Amino acid sequence: MKTVFTPLPLGAAEITDKLCKNAFEREAEYLLSLEGERLLCGFYENAGLPAPRPRYGGWESGLLGGHTLGHYLSALAQAQANGGVPEGLRTKLKERIAFLVTELARCQTHGKGGFLWGATVLGDDPESQFDCVEQGKTDIEKEAWVPWYTMHKLLSGLLACARLAESKEAETVARRLGEWAARRALGWDARTRKRVLAVEYGGMNDCLYDLYALTGEEKFAEAAHVFDEETLFDRILSGDANVLKGLHTNTTIPKVTGAVNRFLTLDGKEIGGKRVDGVRYLRVGEEFFRIVTERHTYATGGNSENEHFGADLVLDKKRTNCNCESCNVYNMLKLARALFAATGKMCYADYYDNAFTNAVLPSQNPATGMTTYFQPMGSGYFKVFSTPYSTFWCCTGSGMESFTKLSDGMFYTDGNALFVERYLSSKVSFSGAELTIDCDFPFSDRAVIKILRAEKPLPLAFRVPDWADGAPELFKNGRHAFSLPVKDHLRILASEGDEIEVKIPVSVSLKGLPDGKDAFAFFYGGTLLAARFGKAGGKEKTTGVDVRIPARRCGSEKVYFENLEEVFSDPSAYLVREGEDFRLRGADRELVFRPYNRIYNERYAIYLRLCEKQKNPETCAKG
Repeated sequence: MKTVFTPLPLGAAEITDKLCKNAFEREAEYLLSLEGERLLCGFYENAGLPAPRPRYGGWESGLLGGHTLGHYLSALAQAQANGGVPEGLRTKLKERIAFLVTELARCQTHGKGGFLWGATVLGDDPESQFDCVEQGKTDIEKEAWVPWYTMHKLLSGLLACARLAESKEAETVARRLGEWAARRALGWDARTRKRVLAVEYGGMNDCLYDLYALTGEEKFAEAAHVFDEETLFDRILSGDANVLKGLHTNTTIPKVTGAVNRFLTLDGKEIGGKRVDGVRYLRVGEEFFRIVTERHTYATGGNSENEHFGADLVLDKKRTNCNCESCNVYNMLKLARALFAATGKMCYADYYDNAFTNAVLPSQNPATGMTTYFQPMGSGYFKVFSTPYSTFWCCTGSGMESFTKLSDGMFYTDGNALFVERYLSSKVSFSGAELTIDCDFPFSDRAVIKILRAEKPLPLAFRVPDWADGAPELFKNGRHAFSLPVKDHLRILASEGDEIEVKIPVSVSLKGLPDGKDAFAFFYGGTLLAARFGKAGGKEKTTGVDVRIPARRCGSEKVYFENLEEVFSDPSAYLVREGEDFRLRGADRELVFRPYNRIYNERYAIYLRLCEKQKNPETCAKG
């Protein structure tokens, strides 16, 4: 694998940050509350075996049934692999994995050709959805609802169990299922392939490259390449405006992650007697990431309105109750992680930090563990969360995964040093050393690192985040330490017993939108703040396929000041911290802000329209 940085495994770190620790615990509780036999129900039925328990409702009761089990397997594998998981909990998670994988193996034995399927079936053939897609029949109620998307989730879940839980049985089941997928994909003619790739297929290229990496069998790499959508990649590389306009976001992002995986897994290798040049696919990933983050991304790191990309730089006009599908950020973080590993470019680490803090953490209800589908960017709305046993949205599944890998994208190595890319209280093991990180950004401006054990001098590198308000400082055992900034990192050599302090200046800042020069979001350090608009209340309604959203907004987002120039030059003078809240001063009305990742049961405003009273009561900021 070609990398600049290698991510540390989940087992190397234990996150002790209170917010994250609670998030993990709520997620683990939810995972173990689900009944394995109910998630397996469709697999039993399609294999001709009796189902001991009925299937769950919501999206699990129809043509997308079985997708949750794929996410569930990934989440279980990740959860048990985390450092610091209590052994009792780890045992329960491993037992659940063993049961599910054994039952899937049993279903596979009773089925045909290694095929596994958990959705309801129209007719007698469990493979009918795949047949329909190949024939261009895609009515999601009567014919097919993205079966390859579901297959991606299932195969990825099995691979996670094989890698992270070291389940040989999961590897066997994944291999047989991959063989079925490869036979099917490698048998398509050009016309059939075009039809199939026109329907959402998740990251089938991504997971088949992973299967190749695990097994070394070339047929899986060849099948993965069938799912590489070259016309999309050409479109991304064209340099044209609006190349993403109208595309379904959660359909598109995993395809690009798969492209980057082709570079990471195959570049320079021979497949089918031909040497693979993967550089084009890395370029696709980098250009796509640039387009999304520069033209389609909100302050949270999220994107989209009603699941789709709009025109370039049109964001303010698209702030509604259907922005920022949670699956999109989950997939963008996977892409950012892969690109950072491949290139070491700081824009990917900066994005991961921002999106994790301000999109992933805010997507979970910390009291219940339930997660959002959308996060409204329209002011005066509130978050709507999934239900434990009756929704099973795609974002329910990606939420399971997001909150069982909280140290992901945090620690890397270049083969020598330990690189710290995000700042959360944690315990880390690396290269014979153990260290703790104690921090509480943004409420504190420093991280304290204690080297508990080190067999030899330990090279450390600390990311200088893009939200730093000035140059960070580095101290060693209470004394200012000389450090050499390399690739936007502060480097230092530490030994057992040393205490390192990284001080990063934090302040209030404003971020606007390209098409709304008066619309601004407030940050404190790297943490997005949201104005509190009162307890949620109000009604919900449904959109799409039984997705619940807030029905209406409440409150005005316009705020008037005497002198906007002063607000922009020194926002800290107008938004003043009071404990963990922030109070807006000098405006025509009083507003209290709170970190967006701590708001879950009230209406909020991320963007406010900043207006100046003196010039014209209806004229807002243009700066």
